[in-house]
Amino acid sequence: MQRGESGRYQVTSVGGEQVRAFIPAPLPPTPPLALDGPLQQALESAVLALGRLDGISTILPDQALFLHTYVRKEAVLSSQIEGTQSTLSDLLLFELEEAPGVPLGDVVEVSNYVAALKHGLHRLADGFPLCNRLIREIHGVLLSKGRGHGKTPGEFRVSQNWVGGSRPGNAVFVPPSPAAVPDCMTALERFLHAGDDPVSRDGAGRLPVLIRAGLAHVQFETIHPFLDGNGRVGRLLITFLLCQARVLREPLLYLSLYFKQHRNAYYDLLTHVRRTGDWEAWLAFFLEGVRVTAEGAAAMSLRLSQIFASDRATIEQQGRRTDSALRVHEALKEQPILSLSEIRKRTTLSFPTASSAMERLVNHGIAREITGKRRNRLFVYDQYLSILNEGTEVP
Repeated sequence: MQRGESGRYQVTSVGGEQVRAFIPAPLPPTPPLALDGPLQQALESAVLALGRLDGISTILPDQALFLHTYVRKEAVLSSQIEGTQSTLSDLLLFELEEAPGVPLGDVVEVSNYVAALKHGLHRLADGFPLCNRLIREIHGVLLSKGRGHGKTPGEFRVSQNWVGGSRPGNAVFVPPSPAAVPDCMTALERFLHAGDDPVSRDGAGRLPVLIRAGLAHVQFETIHPFLDGNGRVGRLLITFLLCQARVLREPLLYLSLYFKQHRNAYYDLLTHVRRTGDWEAWLAFFLEGVRVTAEGAAAMSLRLSQIFASDRATIEQQGRRTDSALRVHEALKEQPILSLSEIRKRTTLSFPTASSAMERLVNHGIAREITGKRRNRLFVYDQYLSILNEGTEVP
């Protein structure tokens, strides 16, 4: 379908240099989306995969424990897209007060992401709408500490930014001028709320939530309303929309790994939409990402459930010493890297009992000591962390 550019250009001056800033047209696209043929099939496949994932989430015996660490995997991946070098192990070690020496900087940003995600989900669960105020709150938490804390956390930008290049004149893309940001974000907020009005005048409320999430993500990235953190907030927006619409009961779908693995196609399609208005091409990519990611998350959750059950069965063969070993096993499921002092806190076992139980887990190949020291030892739940680490490796 021929639409032409999905917005207009506004010539502004930045540092004495004239630049063409792109101002996106309000959503939904006009003419309306062609939600038929292959795109309809892609939507149905994505919805089916999401339904399976949501169903699996209700039968996981250790749902809360799985979510605790799965959210951290997403934080690592989303931050890696922005150039951080932290791994999931770095983040888990950072969260242990007795694990000094983990490099800060990058890992603080990842930790902030976890906090921002939790803040948004709690606000939505309390009935707060997904609106610009909440988006600013989430951004404020995201940039509360670390390298971005000086870039007006929680506030829309009041200066021009750009994507790629060393200055606006040679940038890959120049977002709207700061004066245009409030109107652009107000229009996006109106679109986000359209799902609450199924008979909205422009038809936005009749769009499936997955389609609205895909459109809103591109629009947010195009507006680039903050000085820093736009990519991470834009990816969180997808999860928040799906949870708010009750498509997912738990925040189990994150597209950061898919975007990381298809980085070039992702950025090319963002540019393609702006230049041609071909939203259907972007949505086909987005929906395939939802399908692949949902199927991957479902498969991973089942793999972990099987590992947990198998390891528990191994532990239960130990007779009278089973209880203490099972309590240590439960602690490692919640946090797959732990010190003995932390295990004592979480299990209320004495030091000798916790140490003996951990040794049994090591002997059975369930856990492994990773410091090589006699004091301040750390133990990792190898198989669990190995599965969670898939896709998060730093080259």
